[in-house]
Amino acid sequence: MSNSPDTAAPAETVPFGFEDVDRTQKAGLVRNVFDRSARRYDLMNDLMSLGVHRAWKDMVMTRANPQPGERLLDVAGGTGDLARSFLTKADRAGKRRADPRRAEAIVLDINEQMLRAGIKRGVEPSHTGRIEWVTGNAECLPLTDHSFDCVTISTGIRNVTDRAAALKDMRRVLKPGGRFLCLEFSRPTSRAWENLYDAWSFNVMPELGEHVAKDRASYQYLVESIRRFPDQESFATELRTAGFSQVSYTNFSGGIAALHTGWA
Repeated sequence: MSNSPDTAAPAETVPFGFEDVDRTQKAGLVRNVFDRSARRYDLMNDLMSLGVHRAWKDMVMTRANPQPGERLLDVAGGTGDLARSFLTKADRAGKRRADPRRAEAIVLDINEQMLRAGIKRGVEPSHTGRIEWVTGNAECLPLTDHSFDCVTISTGIRNVTDRAAALKDMRRVLKPGGRFLCLEFSRPTSRAWENLYDAWSFNVMPELGEHVAKDRASYQYLVESIRRFPDQESFATELRTAGFSQVSYTNFSGGIAALHTGWA
C-alpha cells in the first residue's frame, strides 16, 4: 500500500485509493462507491466540507461566465449542481441584455444512481427541458466534436481510469475557443494547513460516512483518492499535454481544492 503520486503506478495498474488495481477493475470499483453513496451524496458533501463546497462551485460558475444560448457539458456531474447554476446564471445574463436565448446543459456521469438522485431532486420550472441526464464514460464521451461552449468537471477527474484520455476527449467536444473548468481537491499550500486537513479528512470524514451514510469504506476511498491526485502544477501540465491553452489554476481554501482552467 502506497500513498505516492499515481504517476509512479505501473502502466497496467491504476490507483484506487491507496491501492493499485488492474486498470480494467477501476471503473467498476468507482461505480460501486457511488452506487452506495448516491442517496446521501449531497448531504455528505455539506457535512464533509462544512458547506464550503457550495462557495467553491459558485466561484467555478463565476469563472465559467455562462451566457444565453450556450451549451454546457458537466462531466461526472452527479446530481447536477453545476448544471443548475450554469442555467441560472446564463438566464440572469440574458435578462440584463434582453437576450431571450436559453442555455442548455448535459449532466454526464458513469454512475446511473447518481443521475437518478439528481433527477429526483427536480429542477426549477424555468429549467424544465433544458437539462439532459446522460450515462457515459469521461474517457469516451458519447457526444459529437466541437458541440459545447463550456465543459466542467467537479471532484470527478481523480476517479477516472485514464485521465489523459478523459482530458483529450473533453477538449474534443469543446467548440474552438471553448472553456474548460476542473474543480478538484488538491494540495494545501502550507504544512500547518495540510496537517489540519489531514486530521479532518482521515479521522472525521470516514466517521461521518459510517454514521450518516452507513458506509465508511466509500468515504475512506474518497480521502485516499485525494491524496493520490497530482499537485496543482503537475495537473496543469497534464492539461497542457491534452492540448488546452492558457492553462491556469486558482487555489481555494488554502489549496484544499483548486480550480484549473484552459481553453480549446
